[in-house]
Amino acid sequence: MAPNAAEVALYTGLHAAAHRGDLSQVRKLLIAAPDVNARDSFGRSAVHIATFAKQPELVRALAKAGANLQLLENDRYDAVTIAAVADDEDTLRELLALGASASLITSRYDGTALIAAAHLGHDGVVKQLIAAGAPLDHVNNLHWTAVIESIVLGNGGPRHQAVLQALLTAGASSRLTDREGNTPLTLARALGFAAMVKMLEQAGAR
Repeated sequence: MAPNAAEVALYTGLHAAAHRGDLSQVRKLLIAAPDVNARDSFGRSAVHIATFAKQPELVRALAKAGANLQLLENDRYDAVTIAAVADDEDTLRELLALGASASLITSRYDGTALIAAAHLGHDGVVKQLIAAGAPLDHVNNLHWTAVIESIVLGNGGPRHQAVLQALLTAGASSRLTDREGNTPLTLARALGFAAMVKMLEQAGAR
C-alpha cells in the first residue's frame, strides 16, 4: 500500500527524500550512514517508498548504500511486487539488475510478483519476471497459479493474452487446477475467452 498523505507528512530523512524523488538529497543523507533499512509505521523502507515513487535511480543509490531489497512491508509486498503491480518496468528492471529476487512469497495471498502481474495483465512485467527466474507454477492461498489468474482475473484482452502466452512459452503448467478442480482450459472456455482457449489447446492443455 502506498503511503497516504498523513503518513507522508510525518516523513523525515531518507523517507521524505525518497517520496519526493530527490536523488541529490538522498545522496547527501547517505554520506552520514543512516539506517538505510529504517521502516515507517507501515513497515516501508526507503526502497519501498522510492519504488512507489517510480524512482529507479534512487533505488540504485539506496541499494549501493546497503539497502535490503527483499524486505516486506506490512501488506507483505517487497519492492519487486510493488513495481510489478504498478506496471513500472523501469524500476523493476533496476531492482532485478541490483539482485532483487523475483521468487519471494508476497502479499496476504501468499502469492508472488508474477501472479500479481499476471492478474493485472502486465505483460512486459511478466516477461521480465520470467527471465529473472520467477516460479512459474507457484500456487497461492486461493489455489490459483499465474496461468489461472491471467484467465479468471483478466478480461481476455490482448495484454492478458500476451501474459498467458508468455507463461505457456516459458513452460508454466496448463494442467494445475483451481480448488474446485477446474483446469485453465475449462476456465477459459467458461469465460468465453476464445483466443486463450486456442493458446491452451496448442500448448496441449486438457
